[in-house]
Amino acid sequence: MHVCSSSIVALIRRCFLLQPIHLIRNLQSSFITRSSFCHNNSVEMADTDSGRSFKRRDQLLEMEHEVRKWWDESDVFNAEAHERPPKEGEKFFGTFPFPYMNGYLHLGHAFSLSKLEFAAAFHRLRGANVLLPFGFHCTGMPIKASADKLRREIERFGNPPVFPSVETEVVSNEPEPNANEGNNPEKFKSKKSKAASKVGRETYQWEIMRGYGLSDAEIATFQDPVQWLRFFPPLAVEDLKAFGLGADWRRSFITTDINPYFDKFVRWQMRKLKSFGKIVKDLRYTIYSPLDGQPCADHDRASGEGVIPQEYTLIKMEVVPPFPLKFAHLEGKKVYLAAATLRPETMYGQTNAWVLPDGKYGAFEINEYEIFILTERAARNLAFQRLSKVPEKATCIVELTGQDLIGLPLRSPLSFNDIIYCLPMLSVLTDKGTGIVTSVPSDSPDDFMALQDLKAKAPFRAKFGVKDEWVLPFEVIPIISHPEFGDKSAEKICTDLKIKSQNEREKLDAAKKVIYKGGFYEGTMIAGEYAGMRVQDAKNLIRHKLLELNQAVVYSEPEKKVMSRSGDECVVALTDQWYLTYGESSWRKAAEECLAKMKLYSDETRHGFEHTLSWLNQWACSRSFGLGTRIPWDEEFLVESLSDSTIYMAYYTVCHMLQKGDLFGADTSTIKPEQLTDDVWDYLFLSGPEPNSSSISSTLLQKMRQEFEYWYPVDLRVSGKDLIQNHLTFSIYNHTAIFPEKHWPRGFRCNGHIMLNSEKMSKSTGNFRTLKQAIEEFSADATRFSLADAGDGMDDANFVFETANAAILRLTKERVWMEEVLAAESTLRGGPPSVYADRVFANEMNFAIKMTEKNYSDYMFREALKTGFYDLQAARDEYRLSCGSSGMNRDLLWRFMDIQTRLIAPICPHYSEYVWKKLLKKEGFVIKAGWPEAENPDLTLQKANRYLQDSITNFRKLLTKQASGGSKKGSNNKASTQSKPTVGFIFVNEQYDGWKRECLNILRDKFNTQSRKFAPDQEILQALQQSPVGQEGNFKQTQKQCMPFMRFKKDEVMTLGVQALDLKLPFGEIEVLQENLELIKRQIGLEHVEILSATDPDAVVKAGRHASLLKQTPPSPGSPTSIFLTKDDLA
Repeated sequence: MHVCSSSIVALIRRCFLLQPIHLIRNLQSSFITRSSFCHNNSVEMADTDSGRSFKRRDQLLEMEHEVRKWWDESDVFNAEAHERPPKEGEKFFGTFPFPYMNGYLHLGHAFSLSKLEFAAAFHRLRGANVLLPFGFHCTGMPIKASADKLRREIERFGNPPVFPSVETEVVSNEPEPNANEGNNPEKFKSKKSKAASKVGRETYQWEIMRGYGLSDAEIATFQDPVQWLRFFPPLAVEDLKAFGLGADWRRSFITTDINPYFDKFVRWQMRKLKSFGKIVKDLRYTIYSPLDGQPCADHDRASGEGVIPQEYTLIKMEVVPPFPLKFAHLEGKKVYLAAATLRPETMYGQTNAWVLPDGKYGAFEINEYEIFILTERAARNLAFQRLSKVPEKATCIVELTGQDLIGLPLRSPLSFNDIIYCLPMLSVLTDKGTGIVTSVPSDSPDDFMALQDLKAKAPFRAKFGVKDEWVLPFEVIPIISHPEFGDKSAEKICTDLKIKSQNEREKLDAAKKVIYKGGFYEGTMIAGEYAGMRVQDAKNLIRHKLLELNQAVVYSEPEKKVMSRSGDECVVALTDQWYLTYGESSWRKAAEECLAKMKLYSDETRHGFEHTLSWLNQWACSRSFGLGTRIPWDEEFLVESLSDSTIYMAYYTVCHMLQKGDLFGADTSTIKPEQLTDDVWDYLFLSGPEPNSSSISSTLLQKMRQEFEYWYPVDLRVSGKDLIQNHLTFSIYNHTAIFPEKHWPRGFRCNGHIMLNSEKMSKSTGNFRTLKQAIEEFSADATRFSLADAGDGMDDANFVFETANAAILRLTKERVWMEEVLAAESTLRGGPPSVYADRVFANEMNFAIKMTEKNYSDYMFREALKTGFYDLQAARDEYRLSCGSSGMNRDLLWRFMDIQTRLIAPICPHYSEYVWKKLLKKEGFVIKAGWPEAENPDLTLQKANRYLQDSITNFRKLLTKQASGGSKKGSNNKASTQSKPTVGFIFVNEQYDGWKRECLNILRDKFNTQSRKFAPDQEILQALQQSPVGQEGNFKQTQKQCMPFMRFKKDEVMTLGVQALDLKLPFGEIEVLQENLELIKRQIGLEHVEILSATDPDAVVKAGRHASLLKQTPPSPGSPTSIFLTKDDLA
């Protein structure tokens, strides 16, 4: 016997093999060709029919080409401001961070952009006036660095160059923080990780350009940075048009002073910020490229984006004379081991210093009198921080190893020990800090265990020549009282965790995490002049004292390795430069107020912005080299690439009237760049007075101002999550500084990165697609379909080729189905919907309209695809099966085709437009057709239909099981006519009774609807014992049934809601099954079926000798019991 249970309807997508292809693209006005530069020897391509035919894909490409011609002829995406201000929801202004033009657009760009495109298309479909502009970023070092690389390669290897063939293996080694230094408890650490990779010899820029399909002669022209600006942006426009981007291309532009109009805009922006006191000049620490000779901002980096300077206190541990022989010629100078620490307040507890025995060190001149012993890498950083005898050059007097330093007597600031010694530690890192580490075993588990190992293991001391007097006399010095671990917290936690040696890395890391944060935030100083003060309050006071007494210096280095696009490892430099005063208290407060009012669409995004605002401060906005706009009051410098791209959304609103659709601003026929004075910009964007001295006509000025006032503020900006920490937060800051509150941005939506087929997208592995390649492989709409399906949240999404291939098949098959329906329209059932299947189908369409509208409104496009396409398709397929001999209703099918075409239009606009015009013969454009109207869905009818479909599925499963169980081993597997079931009795109990009713009443009484929690199990059991069921003599036996039933129902409440405790379903089960009796018979293949009430004694009699089954598996609400009989049973 089988009891019915809920089933899950799954949609199975077909997977198609992808075949090799070589794509060559002819450029519009050049003999230059673009070819697939990311393909392996076996390139995957869309194959949707036989494994060799591309017919279906090509059909979509042809449709897309035709549709784009319709759009171009009617300028459907050009957006004009209306005379009156828009009401809420009447306009939508969406923007996307303009991509950098040092190569072709790829699927990573397309993924983030698709979120904006889908949102804009949805608002356009609903009738909003939509502006989606698109510009191209060329400012900064990347283009200049690539051009310079080409020039250097030509100088080294000739033109065309002949590169060396010898391969060397390079392994990335990302250092972790020093084990004994720990993480700064005041600094948040991201959990981002990147897979380590191995590469061959360096990839030359010339080879990259060859991969773009360029000839050697053409590549040579890219030594000129301007060639990049002329070449890539027009191709990007072409690709985005092929993608179907609904952009107003009149408003496109490139950055840098090549475009004189945008140049004027940026100059106004910078002067405005300076006049408000937001830009100042001063010395500050910044990530710096020695090769480029200037600060290296995020967009100038090949790796290390988001990395900021990590500031340390460098403790000057004086080497006590007489010096060893190797140090003899340093006599007469002050020689220090320079130890970098994040915890200067712990220096009272020093017992020794640590070095790596085989580490490479040096004695470097800091000034005329002082020598620092540290690593060359640290000395290089110091040299750019004005701590070197020769500016910007580390001068090494003596090269040393860690072994040379072991045993040096040291006099260290604040230490209670007059003399401490330098000792070996095998876990010291030389690529973090200075390679010299202070040892405070009272509060560092690593230091404690390393010191204990040296004390306890004489052979270990002997191995490195460590004398007993350097180690054995030194004991732990209590300096901080920890509320949980006392005044020797490191010793206590090591004992508690049973740590036996310094090699137990996992345990030590766990211990360090607890002790460092707990000691800093909860600890109290018990040593030194600040005894009794909280540690976090004493830290800065002690640090200040050390610096004031010249017992320490400030030292900074990149918190992780940073490589510039010029191939240079960056340092932290103390530079005199122009910077934006991000983080200044009143400005930060305004930024926080703006953020609080913005829609961000996920808690993770909001937390990311809040965290960035908590640490972001002064940002260098000037550069010496690269491309861009000159600092207007100091033209020796250029505006940094992230600083000219914070409020350019305002420029979009007037760009088309200035540049007349010319990307480069070469058309100066209407307004000349020199006419754009600060007074003009103030009038346009800040409601300033009309500039009387301007030679621009008042009419034109008023029109431009109207455009800005109509479109601003930005309603939605979509971006990858990596821009939260810079560009997006900068945009908030600058908007609050320059514009009134009514023009602050309204919403940012951030997403994760995209993978291809569950693997990281990478050119080096070949798992990479340009946007153009994806369109040629899959078509634009299938690409868009797969992008929508890839994911919506902040986690990394996954573009699956299988999904794109399946989309090709689905879209083309759907078109064929519609053509067949329209061809057979006269044979379809007419009149209003009348049968049960009609009502269900009409209801499912209403539900799809409502749910898809909600999903699009929430910018959850994967869910919109599910409810607006997958679920709607499933409802249509179910309707076809349910109609039977009566056939489908013509009006309902017309409504379905209309609804399906509109709901999928934001994601697959070409396909929808083609269907709208060619098949449905509708007027106008589907992209502006309006959202389909819908009645409120009947949720009870939907539940009833789900019940019906699940019941049929379970009836069929039971019949299959019954038939397979009846086949005897060795038989011919053909059931005889006599043994095949032909009759079905379906028994229904529409209401819980007996002990089940009592259990449900108790659960309902013990459920808190506000907290959505049940009372404790013991309380529920006690209520059951006190109920009428509990008073029965056979309660112990009944209890064995009650408890599993109640657990099951409690779980159901968590998924279905409190209605799972109802005594009956919200519809008549017998009525639903009876109305669909013919469908049930047809679906399960029986000659006769009866729907019977299990509470009707006369009906139970019909079960005959099988009536006992109703006791073994009694029916309950939602779970009918079915009995299938053969002719033998009926005989």
